[in-house]
Amino acid sequence: MANGTCKWNETALLVIDMQNDFVGSPMLAASAKVIVPTVAETVSLARERGIFVIWVVREIDPLGRDVELFRKHHYSNGQGLAIKGSKGAELVEGLKIEEKDYKLVKTRFSAFFNTHLDAVLRGSGIKRLVVVGVQTPNCIRQTVFDAVSLDYEHITVIVDATAAATPEIHSANIRDMENVGVATPTLQEWTCSVA
Repeated sequence: MANGTCKWNETALLVIDMQNDFVGSPMLAASAKVIVPTVAETVSLARERGIFVIWVVREIDPLGRDVELFRKHHYSNGQGLAIKGSKGAELVEGLKIEEKDYKLVKTRFSAFFNTHLDAVLRGSGIKRLVVVGVQTPNCIRQTVFDAVSLDYEHITVIVDATAAATPEIHSANIRDMENVGVATPTLQEWTCSVA
């Protein structure tokens, strides 16, 4: 899986949780804000290559009716992260969904869990995934491990376009993904790859 060459028309870019509340989170602030330009550059390159760009976001019900049980108490008074329609649920400045892109709203860490993502990908002829965004040990990792379980042919995580609370947490999770055959290039390395 890690050494395959890419076929861009069979590839999708998943941009995960690059929303104001997640990128601006005190837990992630420093590392997440740093990757915004790299994520933007990855999206631009993906569009140039004709790669299907999918924006994976959370838009949580103000009362938390669709949030994980362990987070529900944060939403009891209409407050919490990424509430649907709020500024916090919007993409960070510098990132924009374009007409040919696709927006997928998820309700759990994995972009595959209880969504139609697999059907959208398979229906579009997608066999290969490139993943960027936040946060490496949660939404990135769970989405990637689900993609591995669903037998996508080649999965790539751009290491400098993903982030966690600390470099150590990020590195440990990247190693775990490498151990199941996920490619983990930098954006520069991925930029130099050919179809």
